Amino acid sequence: MSSSEDQEYETEQKNKRRTARAALIVEKIPCADGQKTFFGYAKNLSRGGLFISTVKPRELGEQFMIELTLPTAARFTLRCQCEVVWKRLFVRKSPHEPGMGLRFLDLSAEAGEQIDLWVTEQVNTLSK
Repeated sequence: MSSSEDQEYETEQKNKRRTARAALIVEKIPCADGQKTFFGYAKNLSRGGLFISTVKPRELGEQFMIELTLPTAARFTLRCQCEVVWKRLFVRKSPHEPGMGLRFLDLSAEAGEQIDLWVTEQVNTLSK
């Protein structure tokens, strides 16, 4: 992407965000064979989805089950189906991390509430 495309993309993404977001490390995600593997680092977690920083993003439209644990006192674990809605490949010297944007498809109301609580907590902690 050119510099002007980068700025346009960033502005577009900021305008699309309707809920607060916070960063979270996603260490393990179940694969189709039931085994869990390291996947990437989650950033911008919200009720709608998340960005996972990875040098091997999955293909647009690909759907899979994701599992992550919020680092709260209760260690809430959420599991839901998600879909890759955008991806960014590794580009040498780019200011943007490679990875993919995921949209939650069947997030439970309880999981959504837990995400909102955790994100609010993170935002409040950072603003102090």
